Amino acid sequence: MATEAPPESAGPGPLPNPEPPERLLDLRRSAPSEAAAGAEAVVSAVRHVLSEMDPVRGAKALFALNQHGGTDCPGCAWPDPDDERSRLGEYCENGAKAIAEEATSKRLDAAFFAAHSCAELAELNDYEIGKKGRVAQPLVLRAGSTHYEPIGWDAAFALIADRLRALDSPDRALFYTSGRTSNEAAFLYQLLVRAYGTNNLPDCSNMCHESSGVALGESLGIGKGSVTLEDFYEAEAIVILGQNPGTNHPRMLSALQRAKANGAVILSVNPLKEAGLVAFKNPQQLSGALGRKTALTDLYVQVRINGDLALLQAWGHLLLAAEAAHPGTVLDPDFIAAHTEGFAAWRDHLSGLDLAALIAESGAPADAVHRGFELLRDRKKIIACWAMGLTQHRNAVVTIQEVVNLLLAKGSIGKPGAGTCPVRGHSNVQGDRTMGIYEKPSAAFLDRLEACYGFAMPRTHGLDVVDGIRAMHEGRIGVFFAMGGNFLSASPDTHYTAEALRRTGLTVHVSTKLNRSHLITGTEALILPCLARTDRDETGGSPQFVTTENSMGVVQASRGNLRPVSGDLLSEPAIVCRLAEALFPPDSPGASVPWAAYLGHYDRIRDDIERVIPGFEQYNERARERGGFYLPNTARANAYPTPTGRARFTLAQVEPLALAPGELVMMSLRSHDQFNTTIYGLDDRYRGIRSERRVLFLHPDDAAERGLVEGDVVDLVNTHGGIRRVARTFLVVPYDIPLRCCATYYPEANVLVPIDSVAEKSNTPTSKFVVIQLEKQEKSGPPDGDPDAD
Repeated sequence: MATEAPPESAGPGPLPNPEPPERLLDLRRSAPSEAAAGAEAVVSAVRHVLSEMDPVRGAKALFALNQHGGTDCPGCAWPDPDDERSRLGEYCENGAKAIAEEATSKRLDAAFFAAHSCAELAELNDYEIGKKGRVAQPLVLRAGSTHYEPIGWDAAFALIADRLRALDSPDRALFYTSGRTSNEAAFLYQLLVRAYGTNNLPDCSNMCHESSGVALGESLGIGKGSVTLEDFYEAEAIVILGQNPGTNHPRMLSALQRAKANGAVILSVNPLKEAGLVAFKNPQQLSGALGRKTALTDLYVQVRINGDLALLQAWGHLLLAAEAAHPGTVLDPDFIAAHTEGFAAWRDHLSGLDLAALIAESGAPADAVHRGFELLRDRKKIIACWAMGLTQHRNAVVTIQEVVNLLLAKGSIGKPGAGTCPVRGHSNVQGDRTMGIYEKPSAAFLDRLEACYGFAMPRTHGLDVVDGIRAMHEGRIGVFFAMGGNFLSASPDTHYTAEALRRTGLTVHVSTKLNRSHLITGTEALILPCLARTDRDETGGSPQFVTTENSMGVVQASRGNLRPVSGDLLSEPAIVCRLAEALFPPDSPGASVPWAAYLGHYDRIRDDIERVIPGFEQYNERARERGGFYLPNTARANAYPTPTGRARFTLAQVEPLALAPGELVMMSLRSHDQFNTTIYGLDDRYRGIRSERRVLFLHPDDAAERGLVEGDVVDLVNTHGGIRRVARTFLVVPYDIPLRCCATYYPEANVLVPIDSVAEKSNTPTSKFVVIQLEKQEKSGPPDGDPDAD
């Protein structure tokens, strides 16, 4: 018998709710869209911007967005064109929403926090919390208090320094990083942490593309993708797996449109049919603005959740059979011989598998599997793109390596129009890792840090997100410091993570806006408000810029152009430098780092990045070049820094799906009005959902088998490890999704993701594969008399 998840720790007064409230709003449904973007996207973008700021401020922000010399979008990491960029708008609908959120004119001062306790604010949903506005001054939550109050910057840094120095080991502190942190801030942050004495540097990569980095590192020797944006225009085939570009990185749609015009075929593999994969109405073209759509996907393969590995092996099996029948015409034997190892073992393994069993395990129709093989058979320039739909499963690493196996067999790496493309979900998550935000740094990286700064760096590997949460839960962490992000709402097993945070002495968040993580705290807590990417930064008395790295390895400058909403904000680099000055005693190694010089001008930070990190030669000069510069990429150059110098074929075994009667596999996903844990609105118009987030997408036959109809209210229950985890009050929405599969939004569903259900090797939470059962509530629809029901 499963037991309920343990209750929250006792404390003074009501404890803030770690979950969004379980209240229903006013669901309105329509048919799912058959195309993404169009005029409605333009209207939505404008509406969001004008709801947060005046037209002049909004126009100033948007016209600088992703322009040469302008502001890099704080949303996704899709690259900008190398050549000319649209003056009409080099951004998408969700990029405009991201700007509306961070450049808002709304501000939260001391009076707001005096009037609202943490427990009161936690009764708001995440959309309501985020819409309150920008945090305008540093805040402290004293031990035993229920309200944040103002604190000066010097006092805040002194408090953090005192708590860090009081720990009996640097490894009792945990330093998290989100994917929006600039290269400069990330480099300084990891330097401060290592000068302090630990490698406890978990980051958002641990929860998203860590599986990609591990898989690509083992197979190709580099944990990054190998393609550029120009490669899309030369590709003969583009395979998109576990990805929803129409919502998560909409500017990819214009690249796919251009690829189609140049003759590429597109294969989309996903459990749900997503509008942005089906067709695109380009709002920057008159025809698109008037509603004319461009069909994108030539073949849509609806696999069951985590059926991708079986599908990929079925395709490999068919390609090997075709090559055996017509040697040298289907695969690329010259590439295989010159650049790879392990092909014969892979060939023998796949050839011995039962094709019918693989197709059955994929959940895809047999004719779709065979049609996909036919589209790939005679094409050699193939790009494979993927996102969280592949990375957040127990077998994520081997699934991504099976993608690599197919590309290697076809010779589709290291040449124009072909290669790997893990599409990163946050604007500088790849750059943060390049800068050294990693709990398992290489010896070579630490050697270069030591050569630059003249003191020893810690060599013991640190904690990632999951292990860090466990350490907090066990009482082994005294200080938790987050450079950006919404750690609680991004993490798995919400109640377990909340308990972990509450067992920590001090929690600190560097943030622009209020989020739920500020309300679930340690004994003491601080909010340190920072400049947003759109804000003018005059740290050191002169205008500054920062740099970021996109999904395709381009490093470019980003300059804010808006007046900050408060004069009491600091930049992220300034926060790190001033904390370091407060933390390190004059005779300590950390005090020898030139923090004051870095604070005076960011060029000095970039000078030392150049000294430490390969590929950043003449950093300051090249960062000022129009469009920035590409970092070296060994896979792109057909070089593979593996132990043998060759790309590796790897072997994997498909594990048959085994569900007990009544069980379903749930995946969590974003709505269209959402970016990561930031909720822009309550609509998901591409899926036909408006004014509600607590919905469960369910196959009509699965609903009927359980006696459910549209609009019924159910609780979602997971009993992994004998612990009963419950996400309550979701509306049933019959939907086109494979049998025994279902989907709902995060962070509402994160409470169901067990802390100990992770991907092998990468330790990434399995947010795309959660086994649940449904329990029907007695009543449907919004509760009678609920004043919050719209």
